[in-house]
Amino acid sequence: MAEHVSETDVRGIAEYARIGLTAEEVVTMTADLNAIIDSLAPITEYDLEGVEPTFHPIGDLVNVMREDVEVPGFTQAVALENAPKQEDGSFLIPSILGEGGDR
Repeated sequence: MAEHVSETDVRGIAEYARIGLTAEEVVTMTADLNAIIDSLAPITEYDLEGVEPTFHPIGDLVNVMREDVEVPGFTQAVALENAPKQEDGSFLIPSILGEGGDR
């Protein structure tokens, strides 16, 4: 098995990703990553001469979106209709900080 990724590379990647690895884990991770890279070697055996690269496997995939049309919204009265508590035209909700009570 050829070494494609060194222990120094693994330490650098781990530091960049902010992952703490012990010395033993670096050795194991290096061996695992090199084994993964070796397992992909058969892909290099395909003759891809003349094959156009694709951006997306589905081809001309596009998002279908509706027109952005302004429509009337709720009135303040309708918005507050089902509010358990309200005050001065606003929702009244329990406080999650401080001394409690409604705000």
